[in-house]
Amino acid sequence: MLFSTNKVYEDKIFAVKKGDILFLLNLDSNTLYGTFRAKSDGRKNIVPEAWGGGYPFQVEVEKNGEINTITNAATILSKLGISWKIVLDEDKTKLLTTYVMNPNRFAWGDLIHEIRGRKGNGKTLASEKYDVYEKPKLESTTLWDYPRQSYGKTPKGNNKYAGVTPAFIIYNLVKRYTEPNDLVVDPMAGSGTTVDVCREEGRRCIAYDIVPASPNVVSNDARKIPLDDKSVDLVFIDSPYGDNIAYNTHEKNIGWISAEADEFYQDLEKVMSECYRILKPGKVLGWLIGDQWVKKKFTPVGFNIYQGLCKNFETLDIICVVRRSQTSNTGIWYNRALRFNFYLRGFKYLFIMKKPEPKLKVQRKRIVRWSKYSRSKTMVT
Repeated sequence: MLFSTNKVYEDKIFAVKKGDILFLLNLDSNTLYGTFRAKSDGRKNIVPEAWGGGYPFQVEVEKNGEINTITNAATILSKLGISWKIVLDEDKTKLLTTYVMNPNRFAWGDLIHEIRGRKGNGKTLASEKYDVYEKPKLESTTLWDYPRQSYGKTPKGNNKYAGVTPAFIIYNLVKRYTEPNDLVVDPMAGSGTTVDVCREEGRRCIAYDIVPASPNVVSNDARKIPLDDKSVDLVFIDSPYGDNIAYNTHEKNIGWISAEADEFYQDLEKVMSECYRILKPGKVLGWLIGDQWVKKKFTPVGFNIYQGLCKNFETLDIICVVRRSQTSNTGIWYNRALRFNFYLRGFKYLFIMKKPEPKLKVQRKRIVRWSKYSRSKTMVT
């Protein structure tokens, strides 16, 4: 009688309090089970050895009366305006409980009317928003597209800061690759977006910038990070893409160097070396970078940075992040791109790299078993 998940949904587990009503949804079979009651608060490692330790965020449960099984759960949840991805409020918990307890004599109209009346408005349940945490979704593909820079009730960084990082990117990296209380470092933190995300997610954070734009950011040159070797759990960097933005007036600012110059990449490789030094083996570096097209010349900044990273790091994946809200998102620039036959920068690269772990003396041969599909025969007449 233990519900458990990995760190991706840790916030959902920590939100559970003793006595809360819980449901179990099997996404593969589209089956809903309920109801259960939380026997404990949600916390980490109630039973550390459960499921081989792979799902450490747990809550003890007990039966809340008879456990019923509801098939075709996706249709039922859709009619009730309920998503498994969010925490239910009191009204929707009551609505779902009533259905699960009485699936064959469910008074849809009466219950929906009751909920509407209590809310004091005429909205349908499906149109109401119940994401009490206002957290962004975790991405499952290599194409990330965000409508705005920040999320939630509190700002993450300063969206007026030149080149401010989308907070959604940092959120995804923090949730996937760190645990609560892990140490995250941002050597080029700008207005402190990484600090704000980490604070909400229970991670420690040290943020540096050569000219800080936030009181939460410490003044430091990223080419020399004042931290011990192998002491950091995640590093995130949103570095300059060249000399296209006047971040500050500091004479050693890498953002004054052209991306067409070797010096630009040499200095950033010094930053890469420092990131490698402070990261623990097996831990992750996320590097956000864009390409350059200026005065009829394209510079593959992203590819050049990636080559530098590969000297020390292993590649976990490469993400394409859609660019929004940049100054070129206007009709004037659209027409210029067509008139003068060039392309506006539509995306940035997010390189997700890992510091290699010590290799075992005996290396096992890597075996991949593909599911192969035969081509269907076509009829020609």
